[in-house]
Amino acid sequence: MKVIFIKDLKGQGKKGEIKEVKDGYGTNFLIKNGYAVLANESNLKHFNTQKNKELLEESLYIKECEKIKEQLEKLKINIKVKVGKEDKVFGSVSTKQIVTELKKLNFDIDKNKIKITTPLSSLGTHVVAIELHKKVIANLKINLIK
Repeated sequence: MKVIFIKDLKGQGKKGEIKEVKDGYGTNFLIKNGYAVLANESNLKHFNTQKNKELLEESLYIKECEKIKEQLEKLKINIKVKVGKEDKVFGSVSTKQIVTELKKLNFDIDKNKIKITTPLSSLGTHVVAIELHKKVIANLKINLIK
């Protein structure tokens, strides 16, 4: 029996996979519990149209992320920090502070998408990666000032 997985099932299949399984397992477990549907013509056609729709939506989202990337890479954000003797920064700049500055400039970016490889704990310009999509990563310049 061939089935199309509509949900991920650890060790068996991922969403969208078409697999050959034993009849009893397919009918009594996979289909009954909503993990898969029978791979007949109508379900295959529905699956293919759904897959094409998802690919189209993802490509549109990637184009949108590319536009945001261009805008972000033109920016240079200034963040005021407290400094002590010899211009040493107290602590370091967090992703939350970067998100706050981006919101002031009308960018709504989740703090989990900001990837800081080295702590921002010295005055000057730093580059931070923002992962808008798996395929789209923007480099944002951040300037720490007194």
